[in-house]
Amino acid sequence: MSDAIQLGIFGWPVAHSKSPQMHEAAARALGIALHYERFEVEPSGLAEAVREKHAAKIDGYNITVPHKQAIMALVDDVEPKARAIGAVNTVIRTDDGYVGHNTDAPGFVRSLEESGVSTKGARVVVVGAGGAARAGVVGLADAGATMITILSRRPEQARGLVAALSGHVSCELIAAPLGEAKRCFTVASLLVQATNATLESNPGAEAFAAALPIEALPKDAAVVDMVYQPLRTAVLERAESYGLATVDGLGMLLHQGAIAFEMWTGFEPPIDVMRAALND
Repeated sequence: MSDAIQLGIFGWPVAHSKSPQMHEAAARALGIALHYERFEVEPSGLAEAVREKHAAKIDGYNITVPHKQAIMALVDDVEPKARAIGAVNTVIRTDDGYVGHNTDAPGFVRSLEESGVSTKGARVVVVGAGGAARAGVVGLADAGATMITILSRRPEQARGLVAALSGHVSCELIAAPLGEAKRCFTVASLLVQATNATLESNPGAEAFAAALPIEALPKDAAVVDMVYQPLRTAVLERAESYGLATVDGLGMLLHQGAIAFEMWTGFEPPIDVMRAALND
């Protein structure tokens, strides 16, 4: 396996990750020798684990929850867009060391475009103010959204996100408490669910979805949930019940992975093969 491209993903937990099957399927389709592992590492052990992999000359790796911020201090450089987002999900070995990137933002936008959701001129409401929300906001702003409202149960977190990103995006950013959702929803063309509240492991998913005033969205609005386990979240089910267009989170996983694959290998990713591997 020494001649194979060596990749992996750091997370806690990470056993559920579909990234290995996606990337290894793509490599097989292209005749590339590639090995992709899961590295389940607690936050307290991340620095040591990363140092070990760097010393072993790993070719690159992904970073998932809860390490996307902590990894920024452990690599040699961080690409400007990833620094603006404040999170890294992809690391690449270069001649100058290990460089952190964020492929979540462009991957998210590609998933919307693939589903026919217009981002240019969009009036967006993002529920959540964590790492996924940050990537979504930057990606949508770059793709032409004109106004993005960030709703959070903790208003100070939404305000902090707006303050952190205002100098990096050209569209209007607004912070609001989750309690003002109905007012914000009435003028939205796109709703983005960017919390982990709808994960299948979350017993409060149904209650969370029921509390969102999805009925207040315009009839031509679209609803996207960044969660992909389950594919049809409680929020998407409610949106569908009102006849709204919906987009699940698998497309974001697919396209952020495809961008990373091309960075690591230099080959154009076989999107259909990667999609089939995720659906398998």
